Amino acid sequence: MPVPFSIEPFERARLIAGSVTAAQGFSAAAWCCGIKASGREDLALLVSDRPCSAAGVFTTNRVRAACVDITRERLSGGVCQALVCNSGNANCYTGEQGWQDALEICAIAARELGLPEELVCGASTGVIGQRLPMDLLRTGIPEAAGRLSEAAGPDFARAIMTTDTVPKEIACELDLSRGTVRIGMAAKGSGMIQPDLATMFCFATTDAVIPAGQLQELLREAVEQSFNCVTVDGDSSTNDMVLVFANGASGVEPSPEDWPALRETLFWMCRQMAMAIAADGEGATKLVEIRVTGARTDGDAKLAARTIANSPLVKTALFGRDPNWGRILAAAGRSGAAVEQEKMSLSINGRQIVRSGEPQVLSGEERQSLLEPARVDIELNLGLGSGQARFWTCDLSYDYVRINAEYHT
Repeated sequence: MPVPFSIEPFERARLIAGSVTAAQGFSAAAWCCGIKASGREDLALLVSDRPCSAAGVFTTNRVRAACVDITRERLSGGVCQALVCNSGNANCYTGEQGWQDALEICAIAARELGLPEELVCGASTGVIGQRLPMDLLRTGIPEAAGRLSEAAGPDFARAIMTTDTVPKEIACELDLSRGTVRIGMAAKGSGMIQPDLATMFCFATTDAVIPAGQLQELLREAVEQSFNCVTVDGDSSTNDMVLVFANGASGVEPSPEDWPALRETLFWMCRQMAMAIAADGEGATKLVEIRVTGARTDGDAKLAARTIANSPLVKTALFGRDPNWGRILAAAGRSGAAVEQEKMSLSINGRQIVRSGEPQVLSGEERQSLLEPARVDIELNLGLGSGQARFWTCDLSYDYVRINAEYHT
């Protein structure tokens, strides 16, 4: 089970029930094709009742699945109307036939939905190096297309899962100067999670009127402050993507005065999904937030936070509840960020451990209880400037090794 975590308070928007179909004009479906040995849903469709402005951010891994390049190419025009996604098989490193299979999946979905092929994007996640079971998908996609529903957002969120233990979804309503818009979101990710995306998807929908160029800029900024600030194990995957679709069904076009509220809301929603991914990290027993302040630049703060978050020594100490805080400072020191050890201050869960380079005295009881909570907040002030960053991670447990040692078998 994931580590419990609470949605951060947010005043600008109202949380509402739903997922990717919370926004007007979107429907979804899920189906079990038989790709997953578990027998769970492994095919998901997301469809708008009209063409959408669309934007995407993709994995930086140079080994990429066909779906990544196909979807990137199709989104280059800024328009999309449907997404077909399978889980349990990444269709990566499957040669020319894998490319053709990815195109065929989109073509089948387009035919069943009555759409031009170029308006259908694809996504796959799962085991690398195995061909897709196309016979199962050729029958499964029509089944899913026949079950589209505005109520099926939660089904969509479950169908895109792999080693996730829970679905990850959020929806909200935002009052703008010209009316109310809705934003829905579903994500997946549990292992192979590393900044610059990971084995993760996030699909977002909104009924606001937003041109594709502005949507792309908004998404890039949101991803940089959320999904590029989460790590479970330091491994970046081959299939990652974050996509957002704006169909304009509300008829509400944000005014210039509305953009700060829209921007903050999307950023907040993406952060909640990033935290949910860290909380559901493979084998995780702790959700960890790392705040670095006082850096010379924001870039330095991010370097230090990322290195701490990825440190196996830090992560195993967190799992073992071993208050070995020197590992945190050592990680920051090798991160490449500017560091002067006599100016560093460190707190864990609000308890100051180091003040301006001087270790503070802790009783044995304080040391024992320091890492007991399932939520751990690490705050490191470098004392050199105003740069800051936040990162989310989890601990590294025996179960992480077990899950990944047995993933293929």
